[in-house]
Amino acid sequence: MKELTVKAETALLDEVTDFVNAELDELGCPMKAVMQIDLAVEEIFVNIASYAYRSADDPDKNGGAVIRVESAEPGTGDPNSRSVRITFEDRGIPFDPTARADPDRTTSAEDRPIGGLGIFLTKKIMDEVRYEYRCGKNILSVRKDFPVL
Repeated sequence: MKELTVKAETALLDEVTDFVNAELDELGCPMKAVMQIDLAVEEIFVNIASYAYRSADDPDKNGGAVIRVESAEPGTGDPNSRSVRITFEDRGIPFDPTARADPDRTTSAEDRPIGGLGIFLTKKIMDEVRYEYRCGKNILSVRKDFPVL
């Protein structure tokens, strides 16, 4: 398991993505899965940076985020696949993005409320998305299964 701790600032997205991609490279993750994981990482980290530490009392308050990358057991049980789990932790405002209802994609984009598409997309492209609030921390983890090359 590898871990990176950064301030929750959108300007640090490239650092987070580079960290995750270096670990994915070590795990032999194929490019299609890397691109899907990068999209999920961007969505999750930008949401943490944009919303986790914001409050009416102090809109400029900003905290940290911890990102962990580790090899995981494949959810498929297929001996020809591997998995990676990426976990995001922050001490921001408690928020479970997985509890949010999926957006109604039958209505036009103009008629839909803002937000929710990113976590919807993350749930679609990742094999598992889990959230828990424990010990004062938001903990969101995603798992991606991929074939062994």
